Amino acid sequence: MKRVLTAVILIPLVVLALFRAPLWLFALLVLGVALLAAREYLGIMKAQGFRPMWIISYILLTLLFAISYSVSWLFGSSPAGPILAVPLFPLFAICSPLIFLLLSLTRNPISQALPDAAISYLLLPYVGFTLGLLPFLKEFPNGPLYVIYLMLLVWCGDIAAYYVGRAVGRHKLAPHISPGKTWEGALASVVAAVIVGFLLFHYINPIAAGFRNAHLLVEPIPDPYLSSPGYVPHTFALAPFWFVTVFAVCVNIAAQLGDLVESALKRGAGVKDSGNLLPGHGGVLDRIDALLFALPVGLVFALLGMIGYFNRG
Repeated sequence: MKRVLTAVILIPLVVLALFRAPLWLFALLVLGVALLAAREYLGIMKAQGFRPMWIISYILLTLLFAISYSVSWLFGSSPAGPILAVPLFPLFAICSPLIFLLLSLTRNPISQALPDAAISYLLLPYVGFTLGLLPFLKEFPNGPLYVIYLMLLVWCGDIAAYYVGRAVGRHKLAPHISPGKTWEGALASVVAAVIVGFLLFHYINPIAAGFRNAHLLVEPIPDPYLSSPGYVPHTFALAPFWFVTVFAVCVNIAAQLGDLVESALKRGAGVKDSGNLLPGHGGVLDRIDALLFALPVGLVFALLGMIGYFNRG
């Protein structure tokens, strides 16, 4: 019951933040989620015997989001945003481990310097670079709708894996990492993602109309000459089935890998959940682990042309 109630409260808040929050507020909200996830990740590392660098980790994570927001705000839906981020993010990724290494020189015993610096830095690509993609995706034309589609693929796949795995799962997927996961559940997750992806894209126009009627999706400003009583609202072109299938499969596999990675982190620390902030769901990291791996895949497909089907008719 707690699990359902938490989802009923959180999902509308996520939708409202995506569609209605201005970029600066949305970036702050995502940063808040990232900091909570960072706290849980660093706590897991501490439980494994490491000594993470808490303060500098939070500072660099915040700086990373400031870069993400600035690029998104300056360039909006222009392809120049992701293109500019190509040199900026690697530069940040190169400089930040040097900072961790320098600070680790004060560690005693010195044998812990490298492990502590390494696990502290890992937070940035694992949580920062991934969640930092959300402002980019939101600023694409109808980006919020694209992100919702991406999340639905992740959530529906996760639900299918859980229930099918419990019902008919017999062959363990990764028993040393997550004994409850099965190959049957994993396959059901992929199939569910493809089916849901097909339905979402096939019915994209009525779905978009529903969001418009709820005043969440903003209708593009029509040409003045077309502003007449007979004006037809913006419609979306339907993506080809093969493209939707490849998209859904890649997003689903990435999401399942993200789930396994977090399971491995928790098993190494001997904890069941990353935290207890969300009743019935565990911690923040438990809820976003699959999304962390799915978001980079979503960005790749957006740049490959998937986002175009959210912007043309």
